[in-house]
Order: sequence, then structure tokens, then C-alpha cells
Amino acid sequence: MSDIIKITDSTAPESDAVKPDIIEITDFDAPELDIYARLTENQLLNRHEPEKGLFIAESPKVVERALDAGCQPVSLLLERKHIKGEAKHIIERCPDVPVYTSDFDVLKQLTGFPLTRGVLCAMRRPSLPSVEEVCHGARRIAVLENVVNPTNVGAIFRSAAALNIDAVLLTPACSNPLYRRAIRVSMGTVFQIPWTYLESTDSSTDENPRTGIRSLQELGFKTAAMALSDQAVSIDDPRLMAEERLAIVLGTEGDGLASSTITDCDYTVCIPMSHGVDSLNVAAASAVAFWQLTR
Repeated sequence: MSDIIKITDSTAPESDAVKPDIIEITDFDAPELDIYARLTENQLLNRHEPEKGLFIAESPKVVERALDAGCQPVSLLLERKHIKGEAKHIIERCPDVPVYTSDFDVLKQLTGFPLTRGVLCAMRRPSLPSVEEVCHGARRIAVLENVVNPTNVGAIFRSAAALNIDAVLLTPACSNPLYRRAIRVSMGTVFQIPWTYLESTDSSTDENPRTGIRSLQELGFKTAAMALSDQAVSIDDPRLMAEERLAIVLGTEGDGLASSTITDCDYTVCIPMSHGVDSLNVAAASAVAFWQLTR
């Protein structure tokens, strides 16, 4: 039996309509806290039983965006001061969800890092739509090939949301958009932009999306590979701007796109550089490409 105990009603929000289950943390080893303190990202993902997969949203704004997208909360972990503060509205939206709480220093010791604005929410991973569903009605989409850094994935999603990208497709080797850091860097935009995988998420290989590129072409998209090549056209080429439906394909950090992916795409596109710089980080390049190609 863990030493987690319920807080008395006097510390709960004042609303009579909402009676949240506020629980004080007194035992770091309580199994209820494994989600926040001990499970790895891969354990949360739960590839063998994806229907049981979880993710953690951090900060009030991000949690709100996840709730707005229909994600199902499992529990909350937050600083005591936020019960009646920044997390009050979130708690009201999750009346049947346990709320674990303590002071800042206790939570930092438990999680191993300072909580961003003092709020974490464990949620169930939603089922993913099909490629056809994600692409329905879309004019501009992004395709990520083996982008493995969650910071880059999160930054690309944030740029996609800000710069009129309709959907994002990923190969299985990409960092998962629902990893905690990717969610945090995206500012919760991973819950606003439709996304899915080009291939089965059960795949353990680093295959390039050849089949996916061709399926996008069958759906009516022209495909633009962002890559350095003597045959590349400039990102401001009028032909790109004139395309009714365009998929912007971005490659892994360092190596970029696979040569077979570049071959399969309708265009190879580059961003003109100066001062001897040959390329941009994939997240920075995505922002430039999205801004130009959605105008």
C-alpha cells in the first residue's frame, strides 16, 4: 500500500460542481507515479499493445490543446499552487481524473526535472488515421523521412501549424510526435495538425518512403524533395507555387533524404544559401519551405 493520501476538501477548488480527486504525494515509489517518474518513452508508447499506449502533455496550454483534440486524460501531476491557479480550468475539465500534487521541490525530485509551469497530464494515445484520411482535402503536406530528433519533430510541427501546412506524414523511424519533448517543443500543435505514418508503426526498419511517395502521387500530390543537387530548382520556382497539391519531403538530420526518395519525387528543391553555408537544420529548412510554398 502506497503512502499517497487524499488532500482534504479544503484544498480543492471552490466550485461545488467539481469535486476533483486531489491526492498528496508522500511516497515517491507509489506505482501510480510510474508514468511520470519511471516509465521510458518507449514503455509509454507500448508498441506491442498500442491501444494501451500513453503520452505526457506538459504545461497548461499544451494540456488544453490535447483535451481540445479529444485526447483522454488518465491523471494529472501538478504543483499544489496550481490547483486554484493555472490548472484550475484543466481540473474542471477532468472531474473524474486523479490529481497528484505536491510542492515544486518534491515534484522536481520525483520527475528529475523542473516542471514547465508546474503541470503534467498523462493521456491515452489516440488511434491514428489513415494516410488517405489525413490527406483528404489537403493542399500542402509535409513528409518527414527518418527525422530522429524529437526537438526537430516538435519544431517542424510548430512551423507546420503556423505556416499553413495541412498535414504531416512520417516514416516509422521518425521520433514519435507524442514523445514528451516533441510535444513540448511543438507547443501542443501536434494535437492541431493531422498526422500519421506512411508505413506501419510496427516496422523496426529504417526504410525510406518509396511506396509512400508513390501513393501520394496517386492521391494527386506532386512531391518536392528538399535536397542539395545540381538538378535542384530554387524554392521560389513558379512551377512549385502553381501546383494545386504539393508534398514537401524533408530528410533525416545529417544525411538528408535517401537517393531513392529524391529519384521518386517530382521535384528536387533547394533553398539558396550565402556565405558558404551549404544547408540549414531540418527544422529551420522546414520553416523556410513552408512559408514560401504555402503563399
